[in-house]
Amino acid sequence: MLFSLTAFSQVPDSLSFVQLQQKVGQLQTELKNQKSDFSKQISIANNEIESLQKQVQNNSNAINQTAQELGVKITTAETSTNQKISEVGDSLSKTTLWVIIGLLFAVIVSGIVYLLLRKKQQADKTDIVAQLSQTKQAIDEKLVNEFAKNTEALVALSQMTKPTQSVEPDHSLALKVASEINLIERNINLMDSKTKGLKQLTRSVEKLKDNLAANGYEIPQLLDKEFNQGMKVIVASSIPDENLEKGVEKITKILIPQVNYNGVMIQTAQIEVSVGY
Repeated sequence: MLFSLTAFSQVPDSLSFVQLQQKVGQLQTELKNQKSDFSKQISIANNEIESLQKQVQNNSNAINQTAQELGVKITTAETSTNQKISEVGDSLSKTTLWVIIGLLFAVIVSGIVYLLLRKKQQADKTDIVAQLSQTKQAIDEKLVNEFAKNTEALVALSQMTKPTQSVEPDHSLALKVASEINLIERNINLMDSKTKGLKQLTRSVEKLKDNLAANGYEIPQLLDKEFNQGMKVIVASSIPDENLEKGVEKITKILIPQVNYNGVMIQTAQIEVSVGY
């Protein structure tokens, strides 16, 4: 209308009224056509909007359905997973319990077996010690009997034999008796004091020493004495001994006894010395 008025205002005065009406009619027709075209465009746009709304609604419904299906699947999977985890946990708990029970049972059985074996070993050890003690005692008693017989023979022989008044007397018997005394005393030191016949054997040895002394022979006591380099002895061996003080030397074994005749040494002692370190 503004356009028409503007156009009307611009019509020259020379135009006739008829021309003006024709012009207005043309403008009305154009306006009507433009209105019709605009209505069609609006209708098309509305149709497209409705189509888009339907498509959006369909997509929304599809999304909701997919979400529901996924939710159901997730819930099912979660339930199944939780159930499996629970089953695995129960299985592990039972397995762990049985393992612990098995270990405890093994420990108990091992302890019982160990105690039984230890008890048996102690019993066997006691039996072995007792058997060894009995065997040693039997051996000691046998040795005592043998030594007793020898000493009796030597006592009788020494009482019958007297040294001659020759320039050089024969010392062989006296030296043999001295060696026998040394051997017997060395074994006596290793025997149990309760050995049967040991006291009688000790008295026989003392009697032999008395007979030798009566004939002028002496066996100096060197056992357990401290050794020094000035002693007239032969050192057969030296053995380290941790029970002695460092530097201390002690005679711990007589291999051959020293024998003196009328105060003069006729046989040099051979000894074993223990040395402290």
